[in-house]
Amino acid sequence: MPGPGYPAIELVGVSYGYGKDLPVIDDISLSIPQGQWVTLVGANGCGKSTLVKLMNALLSKGEGSIMVKGKELQSDTIGDIRKAIGMVFQNPDNQFIGATVEEDIVFGLEGQCLSIEVMEERVNSYAEKLGITELLDKHPSELSGGQKQRVAIASILSMEPEIVIFDEASSMLDERTRNDLLNILSDMHKSGRYTIISITHDAQEIAASERVLVLHEGKLIADRTPTDLFQDEKILEMSHLIAPFAFQLTTALHRYGVDISIPNCEKELTEALWPLHSIK
Repeated sequence: MPGPGYPAIELVGVSYGYGKDLPVIDDISLSIPQGQWVTLVGANGCGKSTLVKLMNALLSKGEGSIMVKGKELQSDTIGDIRKAIGMVFQNPDNQFIGATVEEDIVFGLEGQCLSIEVMEERVNSYAEKLGITELLDKHPSELSGGQKQRVAIASILSMEPEIVIFDEASSMLDERTRNDLLNILSDMHKSGRYTIISITHDAQEIAASERVLVLHEGKLIADRTPTDLFQDEKILEMSHLIAPFAFQLTTALHRYGVDISIPNCEKELTEALWPLHSIK
């Protein structure tokens, strides 16, 4: 298996449109290294979901070329590429197949023609990792929104894809459950096993990622670090994004001559401000 830095996904001149309308995706070229966590942002309708569905061959490719794990997306490679990419959707109810959580996880594994022993091991392993072991016998309708999202993630990860796409997976969750999802994403990233692409409007999720790709009217208009993105008011406005509170406050303090490093979270901001409060 190629190591970190090897391209997991490469797009060259990719365009896509529906009928005679203007292209939803317009001449996009980019490369995502293996192991990177990328957030994909932009206003509603800018083409984010269309772009990731092209990567996963859920939509037929238009113009340009798409390479996944070194294989060009063509009719004879679709099967291998779909095995390499897992996708977690906005509404987990759309992913449920089985009558119980366990059946739901097993469904995808059966499609991989795995042995019963391997399937049992994966069900138990990923249920434990996602904290849903006690839910295995429950019907999906008995679960809370956060539990459903954990089950959906377990179902995808149990198939052991190398690339995982989260399509606005946090948008229907409350703040506590969004934080839980963010912790899951962070743990996945730290493991080094996954290339993560998350479509999101959540500032904390963007801040935790390594890289931000910004779409506007089907075009890739920015490729930034989260810190650089949050300093660009024009891009934020175009993307309908608001910088995290810790970043906003730090930027305001800089204008008043208070020189502290830009924090990744409010905890880091508090730690940076406390010594200033103690100065007499």
